[in-house]
Amino acid sequence: MKITILGARGFVGSHLLRHLENQGHEVFAPTREELYSKSPLHHVIYCIGTTSDFRKRPFDTVEAHVCVLKNILQHSDFDSLLYLSSTRVYEDNQLGQEHSNLTCNPHDVTHLFNLSKLMGESLCLNSGRANVKIARLSNVYGNDFNSGNFLFAIIREALSSNHIKLQTALDSAKDYVSISDVVKLLEKISLEGQKNIYNVASGYNVSHKEIVEQISQVTSCTYDVLKAAPSVVFPPIDVSRIKSEFNFDAEKLTDNLFNIINLCQNLGV
Repeated sequence: MKITILGARGFVGSHLLRHLENQGHEVFAPTREELYSKSPLHHVIYCIGTTSDFRKRPFDTVEAHVCVLKNILQHSDFDSLLYLSSTRVYEDNQLGQEHSNLTCNPHDVTHLFNLSKLMGESLCLNSGRANVKIARLSNVYGNDFNSGNFLFAIIREALSSNHIKLQTALDSAKDYVSISDVVKLLEKISLEGQKNIYNVASGYNVSHKEIVEQISQVTSCTYDVLKAAPSVVFPPIDVSRIKSEFNFDAEKLTDNLFNIINLCQNLGV
């Protein structure tokens, strides 16, 4: 199968590229200039996006999540398109279901990311193009050791200073999904998916307490929590759709965390 990955130099995109090539697909990973000169694009997986630094890059965030997507939907020839969104869009909801009504606050800088992803989703759903789908990714973990995301930030903190200072309460919790699970699901959703929106998540939350206690066991680090630190608990993500359609069974972060920490130690991260 011929597949085009947009954003193949990012964490998810680069792992997806290797996975698809290993599965025998013919993969095109264009630069921006090559993208607009190539036709057709066949099956597109849109991985372009910003992550932990979006607060400092609001214009780049909107450009990545909306503007480039708009040009692809409006002008490009493709058989299908899968847009990578985020389960962060459920941030202020009680449930993380694909059909949920969603709430965002434009005054909250953290919601800029959510709003830009939802604008991208809305373009996909209302573009008039056939076979356009959305994958809402949870917090993806893997060998992204220099990431600014929470998990690797606190592992590096433990290894460098032997102490973790948490900015949010120990009962704070969110869903984590492994990159190996993600790339397999994206391939299936892109080529076989029958719905227009899919949650790509593990389906269970892991608390900060569970994570820092495992890090402490491996590194002997200490930890404490900022005084009056808020409790930030994301809603559980419903994964019944990927379970029923693709027979999905997620890897557990708590099963993989010891190996991740040990690998960080061995690499001197």
